[in-house]
Amino acid sequence: MGDGSSIEWTEATWNPTTGCDRLSAGCDNCYALLLAKRLKAMGAPKYQTDGNPTTSGEGFGLALHPDSLTLPYRWKSPRTVFVNSMSDLFHARVPLDFVRQVFSVMADTPQHTYQVLTKRARRLRRIADDVEWPPNLWMGVSVESEGELSRVDDLRSVPASVRFLSCEPLLGPLPSLSLDGIGWVIVGGESGPHHRPLEESWVLEIKDKCTAADIPFFFKQWGGRTPKAGGRELLGETWDSTPHSRSDRPEAAAAR
Repeated sequence: MGDGSSIEWTEATWNPTTGCDRLSAGCDNCYALLLAKRLKAMGAPKYQTDGNPTTSGEGFGLALHPDSLTLPYRWKSPRTVFVNSMSDLFHARVPLDFVRQVFSVMADTPQHTYQVLTKRARRLRRIADDVEWPPNLWMGVSVESEGELSRVDDLRSVPASVRFLSCEPLLGPLPSLSLDGIGWVIVGGESGPHHRPLEESWVLEIKDKCTAADIPFFFKQWGGRTPKAGGRELLGETWDSTPHSRSDRPEAAAAR
């Protein structure tokens, strides 16, 4: 995992920790858990720690990788980096000091933009005042259903330069979703042999809220047996707005 990524909304991945545990319904068909099992079988050193089989799996036990902290320093050109595509930086077993080290690397490499995504929004809120927030860090939470909207409230409390939502896999409508304090929204359907369906009406409701609030909206995929099975078009268009693309608009530049 590193330079280059097949994830449509980022350019590279950086995994200073690997492994996780299922937390909510959005984790039921976790792509990272399945990938970790394959990587363990291939002998990948980062994926030799097994997790609890009831919440995790082979090769997916939580593990820290201090040797990976130097990776962003070696990237010569600026890039957008998804932090912990194979883990959750705010997992309860990631020590606060290690979180601080990761944040320090981000601060030391301002040429990159870092995207951190968590389902553990309660811990995020609890330790937000105990870390220094660099301006090149975008902080997001996963919101797959109405039952997880409290994560958005937790996110609103942190001083990130951009707060974003990943509604993927979106498992139901989010009629109560408020976008106050949110700077970007990603929506996508589930993929894999046991994928759950995504309804167009759920996506359009979120898109319309983003349009009304002038918030960048990114539609990642419809999902299906494979990530690309259903394509990416919504209403005959591809929706790829990001905070970067919005900040590059002439009217936004004039306002700065």
